[in-house]
Amino acid sequence: MIEAAFAELAQLVYDRCSKEERLSIRKAFNLANDAHKEATRLSGEPYIIHPVEVAKIVVSKIGLSYKSTVAALLHDVVEDSHYTVDDIRQRFGDKIASIVDGLTKIEGVFEGDTSLQAENFKRILQTLTDDLRVILIKMADRLHNMRTLGAMPENKRAKIVGETMYFFVPLAHRLGLYEIKTELENLCLKHSLPEEYNTIQRKLEEGEEARQEFIQRFIRPVKEKLLSEGLQVKVKGYTRSVYSVWHKMNSRNIPFEEVSDLFAVSIVFETSAETTERAQCWKIYQLITEVYRSLPNRLIDWTNTPKVNGYEALHCTLVGPLGSWVEVQIRSRRMDEIAKHGVVAHWKYKIGIDQENELGKWLEQVKDIFNYPSDDQSTLAFLDRFRSGLLAFEVYVYTPKGESKALPQGATVLDFAYNVHTGLGNKAIAAKVNHKLQALNYTLKSGDQVEIITAETQRPQADWLDMVITPKAKSRIMDALKEELEGPYQQGQQMLESALRKIGITLFGRVVNKLITVYKATSKHDLFTKIAAGVINLSDLETILRYNTPNKRVRYWGLQFIPFVGGGDKRKEEQEKEKINKKNTYLLKEMAEGKAKLSYKAAPCCNPIPGDDIICFLDEVGTGVTIHKTKCREALQISAQHGERIISARWAKHTAMSFLVRLEMRGVDRIGILKDITDVITGELSVNIRRINLMAHDGIFEAEIDLYVHDTEDLEALIGNVKKIKGVVSVKRGAKVDN
Repeated sequence: MIEAAFAELAQLVYDRCSKEERLSIRKAFNLANDAHKEATRLSGEPYIIHPVEVAKIVVSKIGLSYKSTVAALLHDVVEDSHYTVDDIRQRFGDKIASIVDGLTKIEGVFEGDTSLQAENFKRILQTLTDDLRVILIKMADRLHNMRTLGAMPENKRAKIVGETMYFFVPLAHRLGLYEIKTELENLCLKHSLPEEYNTIQRKLEEGEEARQEFIQRFIRPVKEKLLSEGLQVKVKGYTRSVYSVWHKMNSRNIPFEEVSDLFAVSIVFETSAETTERAQCWKIYQLITEVYRSLPNRLIDWTNTPKVNGYEALHCTLVGPLGSWVEVQIRSRRMDEIAKHGVVAHWKYKIGIDQENELGKWLEQVKDIFNYPSDDQSTLAFLDRFRSGLLAFEVYVYTPKGESKALPQGATVLDFAYNVHTGLGNKAIAAKVNHKLQALNYTLKSGDQVEIITAETQRPQADWLDMVITPKAKSRIMDALKEELEGPYQQGQQMLESALRKIGITLFGRVVNKLITVYKATSKHDLFTKIAAGVINLSDLETILRYNTPNKRVRYWGLQFIPFVGGGDKRKEEQEKEKINKKNTYLLKEMAEGKAKLSYKAAPCCNPIPGDDIICFLDEVGTGVTIHKTKCREALQISAQHGERIISARWAKHTAMSFLVRLEMRGVDRIGILKDITDVITGELSVNIRRINLMAHDGIFEAEIDLYVHDTEDLEALIGNVKKIKGVVSVKRGAKVDN
């Protein structure tokens, strides 16, 4: 098995290596095999298979060669055996030893306590600017770990899926590693929502034959047209990934059958010395629109303004046979390499990664995080700062001179000002966006043209920190405010202590943590300075501290959190009831109030009810559990940052408890529509309604109804019955309910 795995690797990489390099790769394999000879993985296979598979990904999916292959084979040797970095240096040279050292230092980035996480996570980011090969090999390591995730316990799987979606997927996107990003997304969905993944996979397979027949019917005249013009092109169709289809279904709230763009077509051409790649893209566009009609409002030109990850292509949508819409991506072979291998293709085509291209600009922003650290250096703040500012998907805006600037979604005018220059940000008072006056907190959209208006008397304000999302802007504002904030910090603390004394509460850690969350402060320092500056008003302090948002349920009933024991062994359940073992799977059951040893609450961000796919997190004290839906974005973030708190749980059947949910519906307005809806809900189904909000306009009604149900089975039955009412067009479960 081991030799066969290495033979596959050799077949992939040897043709691009010299004889000496081949010998070095074999030597690295022999050393790694010796170092891991006694070790096995949880799946039972020899451990050496893992570094070999990582090396294969490095070569085939990322496009790296000799030195990276050797480093991939050796990436766990120093961590798991008696070999040292000096041993690696003596055998393979300084550069390979340096890469292995970088990989060793970032092992276990998401393991251990948060202080260890902080240091290791910073090492990962520093490798982006030191030697990109370290993070690329780490990406391959994560992909193989995800491929073999089935051997891990359930709570470990949830943790790894969370951090993969939270950090590695957006990083793969930013580095242009499309194939790896797609596979990671699919694997995350497969392990977090297996039923939904399998359903979509099955439906895609069932329609594959008809889909391929249609693709070939669409491609045939396009290819004939291009070849007749003497162009060297490859035209092929491909089906969307399972995750991509799932994401469209959920973001648009539509069933699988209504996803119209299950596939796309790519046209990859060989470049001509006679004209530019961009001109060739537009020439091909002109030719194919003579075959099929184009939809002008769905035309996107990434050849003129490449994405931050370097992606270039001309995207268009054509009306194909039977009136169906087909997305077509036109790109050169070089552009296609960048689309597949991202940053590595820059090296291959000697484009360079410097401040003149978008990827180089992004790497400069990474350096900024270290050159201008935030006042809050906690692990979570550091992670959030990096992810929100540097891994977010981007919008493209323009200076008055037409220069393009890429910013994360949600960026404001003030973010833009600091992106251009620190001095411009510090003096900004407003902006003209598309020649219209806008405030500093205006959220920018792709295509906006922005001109910053300044004043010499302007100075950064404390509330500016709430107006920006990019790390660069936040750090520059904090820089400017730092000297002025020391006094307000003390003043804010005194103001809070005084306000707490009036309601009989002393200032301690749990109070501060709750206020940081409620007031959306980034740290204790941020909380106190905002209080002093008047940004935070303490008039509602008592209400906030006494506010609780438990799940709505029938009186005198709660939930108990007990071990799930096969065969219904009640005695064993009683023995295990009072202690939490993360290896167990627990049941959420009904119980009489006052008997619970472990408290439970449904997260207000996603409002799960029995029957939902869930993930559970133990609190810091170890006495409370919060339940989230598996697909909840907040749960994804907690999984990445606090994976050690994940507990496996499943719902028991509930009979007495009722959970509050919101139904959102839309339809054709008519006299009596509200009566018919409430008759079905309360009369036929005996469901208790808490609140109704209905608005009618232009013959259309929109309604929100908050009501109590026992579980998702009841909810689905309810939705089905309401949909049958004449005039009701759509009914769906709302994402959040106001407690």
